[in-house]
Amino acid sequence: MSPLDPIRLAATEHATRRHFLKESLGGLAAMWCGVHANRASASSIGSAHDPAKPLAPRPGQIAPKAKRVIYLHMSGAPSQLELFEYKPELKALDGQDCPQQFLEGKRFAFIRGVPQLLGPVYPFRQVGQAGFWISDRLPHLQKVADKVCFIRSMHSDQFNHAPAELLVHTGNQNLGYASIGSWATYGLGSENQNLPGFVVLVSGGRFPSGGKSLWGSGFLPSVYQGVQCRSHGDPVLFLSNPPGIGRKLRGDMIDTIARINQRTYEEFGDPQTVTRIAQYEMAFRMQMAATDAVDISREPQHIHDLYGTQPGQENFANNCLLARRLIERGVQYVQLFDWGWDSHGASAEEALNEGFRDKCRDIDQATAALLIDLEQRGLLDDTLVVWGGEFGRTPMRENRGGQEMAFIGRDHHPDAFTIWLAGGGVKPGFSYGETDPIGYTPIANPVHVRDFHATLLHLLGLDHAQLTYAFRGLDEKLTGVKPARVLHEIVG
Repeated sequence: MSPLDPIRLAATEHATRRHFLKESLGGLAAMWCGVHANRASASSIGSAHDPAKPLAPRPGQIAPKAKRVIYLHMSGAPSQLELFEYKPELKALDGQDCPQQFLEGKRFAFIRGVPQLLGPVYPFRQVGQAGFWISDRLPHLQKVADKVCFIRSMHSDQFNHAPAELLVHTGNQNLGYASIGSWATYGLGSENQNLPGFVVLVSGGRFPSGGKSLWGSGFLPSVYQGVQCRSHGDPVLFLSNPPGIGRKLRGDMIDTIARINQRTYEEFGDPQTVTRIAQYEMAFRMQMAATDAVDISREPQHIHDLYGTQPGQENFANNCLLARRLIERGVQYVQLFDWGWDSHGASAEEALNEGFRDKCRDIDQATAALLIDLEQRGLLDDTLVVWGGEFGRTPMRENRGGQEMAFIGRDHHPDAFTIWLAGGGVKPGFSYGETDPIGYTPIANPVHVRDFHATLLHLLGLDHAQLTYAFRGLDEKLTGVKPARVLHEIVG
C-alpha cells in the first residue's frame, strides 16, 4: 500500500456531505451552464436560425393567414364609449351617481369619492351591412366598417399607462421583455434583407409612455428589436455618411470591420459575432433601400388625397402611408404609435369634448385610407391591421379629490376595452365579446391580452406555446406562463 493511501483514507472517512457539495459545486455549475447553453441553441425556433442571416425567411409552425402586421396603437387609451361602444342605458343614466357596486374594492388612477355616470359625449349611428354602431367622430371609418372585426371584451391587469403598454406590446408589465414585433421577426424572419424586419413609426409629438422598451428585443438577440424610422431627415439616425466619407470608403470600412469580427468569431465561437457582421452589412444596404422606402413624395396625388398626407412632416397620416410602402417592400412588422389619447378632462387637450375630437380628426381619414389602399393593391387579405390602446375608459366621469373636473373626461379602465382588426385572416364585419349595459365589465367571451397575443401569433403561422427562447432557466414566450387561448371564433 502506498504511504499516501492511509492519508487519503482518513480524509475520506472524515469528509461530510457538506464537504462533498462544496467541492462539487464547480462541476455542477459547469454542467448546468452546458445544459442550458445547449437548450438555448436548440430552442424550437432558434435551432433554425443561421447567425450569418438572422432575418432570413423561415416557415412558421402552422399555416399562416397573415404574412405581415401593421399595428396602430393609440397611446393614452382612447375611450371606447365615445367611439365603438354604443350604450343607450349609460346615456339614460348620464349625470346620476355611480352605484357603489362599481366602486367597492376597485382601484382607479384618479377617481375619488362617488363619481357621476357619463353617457356618450358624441352621437353614434349604425353603419354598413354588419350594422355596427360607430361614433360620428369617425366618419371615414364608418364607410369601411364592414372590413373590420371588433373585439369588445378586452381586459388587462394594468391601469397605468407605461406598464399597460408594456403588457400589450411585450406580454409583461415589467421592463426587459421582447416585443411582439421582435417575436414575429425572430420566428419568421423577413422577406427583404435590405430593410429591418421590424420598423417603428411615432406621431403625436411624444413617445408612448412605455418608451422604446415597447419595441425592444428584450432577451432575444438585438437584431430583432424594432428600428425607429423618421418621416423627415435621415429615415434612420446616422444612416447617411459623415461629411467627407463616400460610399466606397464606407463600404471598405464595413469590409474591414467584418474581417475583424470574423477573426473574433473564429477565436471565440460566439454566433452573435457573426450576427453583428450581418447587421453592419444590412445597415450599409439600407442606405439605398430605406431612403427609397420612406420617400412618400413619390406617391401619386390621388394617394395623398386619399390619406390626407403632408410629405415632409411627422404625422399619423404620413406614417400610415409609409407603413403601406414598408410592407410592400417585405417588412414583416410595422408598429405605429400615436400619442395624445389620455382623455382625463384635466385640460382642454385631455378633454373628450376638446382634444379627443382633434385626435379623432387626425387619425380617421388615414386609418380608413390604409384599409382601402391595402385592399385595392391586393394586400389586405394577408396583411393584419390592428387598432387599439392599452386599456379603456370608465363609464363614470372623472373627478379628483371628489370634485368634478372643469372639462369632460374619463379615468383609466383596464376591465373593459375595445380593439379592432382587419384583413390578415380575421372575419370582416364580425363582432366578438360583449360588455354590460354601461360598458363596465365583459359579460360574454372575455379576452385577456394573452389571448390576443396568442391569436395574433396564430394568424402569422406561429404557435405561441412553441415560439420560445431559453433565458435564465425558462423557456420564455410572449404569452408567459399563464393560460392563453387562440380566438378561433374570429378567424375566417
